Amino acid sequence: MIYDYTKRALDIALALLLLVVGLPLWLLIAGLVKLDSPGPVFYSAVAHGRGCRPFRYYKFRTMWTGASTACHEAFTASYVQGVHSCCKLLDDRRVTPVGRLLRVWSLDEVPQLVNVIRGEMSLVGPRPPLTYEFKLYDVRAKRRLAVRPGITGLHQVTSRGRASFRRLVATDLLYIRRRSLALDLVILARTIPAVLSRRGAA
Repeated sequence: MIYDYTKRALDIALALLLLVVGLPLWLLIAGLVKLDSPGPVFYSAVAHGRGCRPFRYYKFRTMWTGASTACHEAFTASYVQGVHSCCKLLDDRRVTPVGRLLRVWSLDEVPQLVNVIRGEMSLVGPRPPLTYEFKLYDVRAKRRLAVRPGITGLHQVTSRGRASFRRLVATDLLYIRRRSLALDLVILARTIPAVLSRRGAA
């Protein structure tokens, strides 16, 4: 219980700090997205969070407006079924030039800080699955949704997208069993070098 309250307080404090301190950069990114291709600055989709409940999460738009999700849905299905050992669709032709840079540096995830403040996500936790991924989950996979999903997590700093779905689930379940404020702080600290290394970036 103390951990939950402390984690929530940390989430709100850090999310607000990052949004305020990084505001000039976020505005610059928004301008670049608009200049790069026609369409909205933000992309939103329905994902599933704690208790498998659906919520709408946000990103900076990295794809051409109106791009089909068919290729990603097919890739996700094959990944969950164990065909691929990388959870990211590489060389995605739907991605804009600016969007590719944002994905490499994980800057497209910044708007999810709003989801953190709203209590739908946490800074640290398993990544939230989109609805078409969630529909493929078995009982074991759904256990990774026992906690709030995160912007970063144990899987992201240890595998950086280079792991089978089975291993991803195992890593997330390990985090859920061992989660603590100390582990969260370690994951947050390791996220920076993991992003800077660009290893496994789409």
